[in-house]
Amino acid sequence: MKIAILSNGNANYSTKRLVEEAEKRGHEVKVIKYKNCYLSLDAKNPEIFYRGKKLPKFDAVIPRIANYMTRYGTTIVRQFEMQGTWTASSSIAIVRSRDKLRSAQIMIKNGVDTPKTLVSRNTTDIDDLLEQIELPVIIKLATSTHGNGVVLAETKKAAKSTLQAFYLYNEDGTNILIQEYIKESSGTDIRAFVVGSRVVASMKRQSLDDDFRSNLHKGGEGTAIKLTPEERHMAIRAAKAMGLHIAGVDLMRSDRGPLVLEVNASPGFGIEKITGRNVAEKIIEYVEHNATRRNKKDKVGA
Repeated sequence: MKIAILSNGNANYSTKRLVEEAEKRGHEVKVIKYKNCYLSLDAKNPEIFYRGKKLPKFDAVIPRIANYMTRYGTTIVRQFEMQGTWTASSSIAIVRSRDKLRSAQIMIKNGVDTPKTLVSRNTTDIDDLLEQIELPVIIKLATSTHGNGVVLAETKKAAKSTLQAFYLYNEDGTNILIQEYIKESSGTDIRAFVVGSRVVASMKRQSLDDDFRSNLHKGGEGTAIKLTPEERHMAIRAAKAMGLHIAGVDLMRSDRGPLVLEVNASPGFGIEKITGRNVAEKIIEYVEHNATRRNKKDKVGA
């Protein structure tokens, strides 16, 4: 198979692992820095150019789109879709997962339990908002990532000050979310790596100090963990609700059961080092099975 990996480059650990496993299984792999692509928007012949040359036809594309490049990255993925190329993650699923408010609405609609969340664009509603949720609260920007743009407010005064500051300096109009604080899971969460309809690896992330955020990017520590059947089912259900076949699902253990925090469309592969599981191999196996089956259907239909 000819596989394209859309990435920021070969130096990325996740990209290197995907290339290793794909080549090990005899596939031809090309890493494409999607930010260096440009498009020809032609109804009859939509083309993609990379560094001045037209890209050939691929059997499959694995998108690894960074958060800050979501808009342009998904435009490139969409162009591959227009060409009829099978993609491991669809452009619309990636876009959905990057909007925390939209993600929460989709998950709730599909019966995925999440922490209680409030959202408002009106600064005059602050007092009323804080009456509807128990303190302390988590306040975050809908575009926050790696724990940035996320604040724990322990008092009403602190919550009001944080919200007013977010509203004042939120020039791009990003939605601001007020979320229930799960005390029993403070500083701890679970990352479940879903491929297809299976959880192929899972780890617990724990902050090393008093930080309520457990992100590895914030210095959190990861350890392998075995999920309960309920947690496994919830992770798979969340990924499916978002339309993602490859996803990192973040959960918290609460007194009322597992709660999904978010679904990541381009999860990092650090979980391999922590769990000893070959996640890259599982992804390539998934690509082989599904891209081959799709391409066979296309040939039969032709």
